[in-house]
Amino acid sequence: MYYNTMPLSSYSTPRAILLQPQKTWTGSNSNKYGSRLGHCTEVPRNVNMEGLQSEYLFPEISMREFEHIRKYPDARLIKLGVGDTTQPIPETITSAMAEHVLGLSTVKGYKGYGAEQGNMALRTAIAEKFYKDMGIKGDQIFVSDGAQCDISRLQMLLGSNVTIAVQDPSFPAYVDSSVIVGQAGELQKETGKYRNIIQVQDQSMKFLEPERLQLKFQSFSKFAGFTGVRLGWTVVPEELRYSNGYPVIKDFNRIVCTCFNGASNIAQAGGLACLSPNGYRALSSVINYYMENAKIIVDALQSLGLKAYGGKNAPYAWVHFPGSSSWDVFAEILEKTHILTIPGSGFGPGGEEYIRISAFGRRECILEASKRLQNFCN
Repeated sequence: MYYNTMPLSSYSTPRAILLQPQKTWTGSNSNKYGSRLGHCTEVPRNVNMEGLQSEYLFPEISMREFEHIRKYPDARLIKLGVGDTTQPIPETITSAMAEHVLGLSTVKGYKGYGAEQGNMALRTAIAEKFYKDMGIKGDQIFVSDGAQCDISRLQMLLGSNVTIAVQDPSFPAYVDSSVIVGQAGELQKETGKYRNIIQVQDQSMKFLEPERLQLKFQSFSKFAGFTGVRLGWTVVPEELRYSNGYPVIKDFNRIVCTCFNGASNIAQAGGLACLSPNGYRALSSVINYYMENAKIIVDALQSLGLKAYGGKNAPYAWVHFPGSSSWDVFAEILEKTHILTIPGSGFGPGGEEYIRISAFGRRECILEASKRLQNFCN
């Protein structure tokens, strides 16, 4: 390896480490992955990456969406796949963020680096709003840029010498991040499961500690419409210990301080506004809107005799198509109705024969999608 040299005027630019290429140029060939080869380094690929089954689910759905739009440029595509929010963020919240932004242009209001763990006012507000009865305090809350990043920080915290359990179906980042850090073991092709991952298809997870002693990952993404703003948090109870008695919170704090510079102070200003009385009241109205969307979809599908689940605790519906491949059903619905959903098997083997439908849409789109799905299923 060697270091790239830069002039003194570039002192603020991080130095890049370049990998020494092999002497032979293979640019005229193609490799087994179908891409042209350039300079190959002598650095081997992380073997854990080779254990991933396929591309990550949601970019794969985006690719299918792009291909469909190219094939049917005049079709009115309704996107009920990736659970992205569609309703505007209430003005009382965006006004707080805008005020913070304007303050950055003043001497008094400018702020640079903040605490890696987050603004203490926000941490305290989260603890009081959601965990007051559990004895959780603000210093046990770690503010982040979203739950998905925190999942990977958890994997770093635990290391590779543990066995994990996930619900099946579940959010794919749980399994994929376990594979990447080397927890998963070999993929059992006959079942589609990894050897060292326990996949639980019911709610009898008796091996978990009492609820107050769990790490909790939460996000502003769905309930506040912050999918693009990016803000979340992790709860690490101070009494939670490893088997040797060492506090988990100390290690998590070290990982956060090592790997993260803190959430955007603009996003945190918005998060604080979300938890104000006016902000939370406004968000409750938006949540009710999405839940009504879910009821419309579930009622429409159940009226056809289909088994549709969900729509009660979150605005998603799971629809069962017995004996069918979920990817085949996904493709047929997309082709015939121009509705983008998610194949259930993308969330794990337990999701096979199902598709997941997101209700994070505008009401007119939900009503139109319900009609199209009724026509498709009749």
